[in-house]
Amino acid sequence: MAQQVQERYEESQLYKIRHSAAHVMAQAVVEMFPEAKYTIGPPVDNGFYYDFDLPRNLTPEDLQAIEKRMRQIVQGKHDFVKKILSADEARQIFKDQPYKLELIEGLEKGGLDEYGNPLKEKPEISVYQHDTFTDLCRGPHVASTKEIKQDAFKLMNVAGAYWRGDEKNKQLQRVYGTAWENAQQLKDYLWQLEEAKKRDHRKLGKELEIFIFDDEIGPGLPLWLPNGGVMIEELENLAKEMEEKAGYLRVRTPNLTKEDLFLRSGHLPYYAESMYPPMELEGVKYYVKPMNCPMHHKIFGSKGRSYRDLPIRLAEYGTCYRYEKSGELFGLMRVRSMQMNDAHIYVSEEQFEQEFMGVVGLYRKYFDLFGIEKFVMRLSLHSKAGLGKKYVDNERLWIKTEEMVRRAMDNGGVPYVEAEDEAAFYGPKIDVQVWSAIGKEFSLMTNQVDFAVPERFDLKFTNREGNEEVPLCIHRAPLSTHERMIGFLIEHYGGNFPAWLSPEHARVIPITDGQNEYAQGLVQQLRDQGIRASADISAQRMNAKIRNAQLMKIPYMLVVGENEMNAGQVSLRVRDGSQQNNIPLEEFVVRAKDRIARRANEL
Repeated sequence: MAQQVQERYEESQLYKIRHSAAHVMAQAVVEMFPEAKYTIGPPVDNGFYYDFDLPRNLTPEDLQAIEKRMRQIVQGKHDFVKKILSADEARQIFKDQPYKLELIEGLEKGGLDEYGNPLKEKPEISVYQHDTFTDLCRGPHVASTKEIKQDAFKLMNVAGAYWRGDEKNKQLQRVYGTAWENAQQLKDYLWQLEEAKKRDHRKLGKELEIFIFDDEIGPGLPLWLPNGGVMIEELENLAKEMEEKAGYLRVRTPNLTKEDLFLRSGHLPYYAESMYPPMELEGVKYYVKPMNCPMHHKIFGSKGRSYRDLPIRLAEYGTCYRYEKSGELFGLMRVRSMQMNDAHIYVSEEQFEQEFMGVVGLYRKYFDLFGIEKFVMRLSLHSKAGLGKKYVDNERLWIKTEEMVRRAMDNGGVPYVEAEDEAAFYGPKIDVQVWSAIGKEFSLMTNQVDFAVPERFDLKFTNREGNEEVPLCIHRAPLSTHERMIGFLIEHYGGNFPAWLSPEHARVIPITDGQNEYAQGLVQQLRDQGIRASADISAQRMNAKIRNAQLMKIPYMLVVGENEMNAGQVSLRVRDGSQQNNIPLEEFVVRAKDRIARRANEL
């Protein structure tokens, strides 16, 4: 969550409700297990959790009992009372709680937070008390437990968690809960969770035969099945069409290169942990590429450039490989092999704003196309403490380029939030968060400014005065990667893709074997018209064939019996439930081609 958004959340009533609910839950757990050792219980995006060191593993029945006790505590309408203490006073209160004593020591000596990270200022030591329970806490909380509505919270599950996130420490039990301002919000959230399970791209991706993973291939390396291949082609066609209109030039680059290229670009010093290890041949080290930009820089620098040539926009759907940690891999959303909707735009400073906002405009066209109604653009900035380590050591250019991005976004009237210490190593960027149709958040797109690497590659153009000048480079990926974008689209549409994106547009379903030949002839006519179609000539009954087509979420089903065959017609069943009986094939073709050509969301 971006820093400004997080700060607003921490000031909200919902944050206080969740923080207070975590304390109420801790009280209920300690009452059930008097020997319990309790640690920390913060609010998170959609609820709260608390970590416990308990004598046995919690069961689903335990969660029910804890939740029941929480309702009783809430009903007591207990005030939350804050007290400022000395370290010695706090140690006396928590003398039997080793995790709390460790936190007190960190606060007293080093000003460390609950995860052992340094705080900007040495904090006060405070506790909050309600009913019989006291916790080491800096707040904030609601005034009274009566502000936690009995019908607006629920305990969700138990998971393992290491103390302070360090696997060398003891594993604890983390109890997750969710809390909202009213019962309807809780109901809506629980519905969203259930709907998200149905739409999980890992589940639907397998059922709809879009992609698979295989242990012999390796984790994080997806295999695209024919249906997935069709979707990739459609996204590439979309990108090519949009980018050709915007003046992009398409290039192709190899999947591996010599070590020297990434030393020169700076990726090896800053990015080595995310790169696959090198291969050595004839005394030379080669890396599979984790990104396309160094090769695009080489293409830009392959000949002299004038200000008249700029902007130069180089685009490529190049395959890249990144060594994501095994525990961070997640379906198509976090993989090790990816095909990026990548491009690099080389501009002068005076062209920067127009080109940067041209990319933002492309985002918004894609939002309209895919029906994305909610999004947040986050300006990711450097941190001064990271200069020379995480970021290129040039404070002047950081400040300058960050202000250029702010000015462009402000002039364009595009709302954004800022997040410190989230930039690329070579410059600030806009990261785009989008929400799917059911309100699930995804990180999809990026628009980055590079003020450092072009100079490393001696990239230059001759300006109006006849002097050499280093261009700025804009890195952008409006359609993310094939992997992440298709993962998002599966969940956004729940597999019910618009016709243009559907792997199969139409399924022809003969009622009996007597119409099989007619059905196969229809398929060929449809394919001749650019409509992806197949015929189900299996021995199954018609209803089973329709059911199979519905399970595969095919937009159009063309049912043909003896009457349709004799009249040269079809009966159309649309995925949305509408029907048209006994229509000429040509009428369906006109309808389908219109929806496909317009990339319409309606069928």
